[in-house]
Amino acid sequence: MFIRGKAPEAISAEIVEALARVQTSTLGHLRDHGFPRGLVPVRRPLGFVGTAFTVRLPQLDSTALHVAVDELRPGDVLVVDQSGDSRSCFGGMVAYTAAARGAVGAVISGAINDVQEILELGLPVFSSGVSALTTRILGVEGAINVPVTVGGAVIRPGDVVFGDSDGVAVLAPGEALEIAETLQDKESSEPALKDKISGGGRLAEWSGALAAFEGHPAE
Repeated sequence: MFIRGKAPEAISAEIVEALARVQTSTLGHLRDHGFPRGLVPVRRPLGFVGTAFTVRLPQLDSTALHVAVDELRPGDVLVVDQSGDSRSCFGGMVAYTAAARGAVGAVISGAINDVQEILELGLPVFSSGVSALTTRILGVEGAINVPVTVGGAVIRPGDVVFGDSDGVAVLAPGEALEIAETLQDKESSEPALKDKISGGGRLAEWSGALAAFEGHPAE
């Protein structure tokens, strides 16, 4: 059985611009959810902010992915849930099509192949690794633009997918601007802190680690 959900509304240019100025790891200082685990970038440096366009595959069958990649729009991030399978569903032709349609990135819960072609395209991709063993076009089942799970994180069509050299984070569009402002405020304090450290200031005093350490009972 194949399912096709409605294509999501694209996130605003304001969200893209705001998140492009901050880092995923700054968000990682503030909360734990919304981070797909176990994925690695095909290269560094990289960065993207885009709209989640999701696909769920039943392990070996990549029929739905080939249909979905033709439907990607400029600014989309292709997000693929392979239902726990470790094969590659994402090779050179799929990557080329995604880039040609204007996708800004891809987040794959399985492996990728044709790595050199993907590198030459310049398309930012996160995946679980690389594999020469690939999926097939079997026509069994699959779903496009439905909620998926990638690396333990639930990703819904239209979510904000925010990736850089440190990792990937997923945000609801309604919270993205507020979060971006919080991250910008946090990061803007770092130059002054570095100046203090260069002048002999202590990182542990600023972070509160020294007070916590010295307040701990002696062993």
